[in-house]
Amino acid sequence: MATAQGLSNAVVKPLYRRRRPPQEWVPPEELQERPDSSSFPSGHTAAAFAFAGAVAPVWPAAGAACGVSAVLVAAERVHSGAHFPSDVAAGGVIGLAAAALIRGAPHLLRRCAF
Repeated sequence: MATAQGLSNAVVKPLYRRRRPPQEWVPPEELQERPDSSSFPSGHTAAAFAFAGAVAPVWPAAGAACGVSAVLVAAERVHSGAHFPSDVAAGGVIGLAAAALIRGAPHLLRRCAF
């Protein structure tokens, strides 16, 4: 999760300065304080998908449940007006990539060491 958060918030967000969705798209009673940071990508979604991607290979049933939760996090980020759908899609990709990277890191390190 930390790798996904770092990639999305410290690497990708500064590269793509994107405004949040217009406040008019969200009903006033559902509009909460929104961050001033770039909308692209969604760090919350990246973390949720990274967690699901890390759990799934070890415990598939729990990974599926975490996957459903990750999709719900993504949907909430769009529904709350904090992100565009493409922001959460990118966050999901970053999260799954981070999980795969961390899962494969020991193998890569062994190959590079020899």
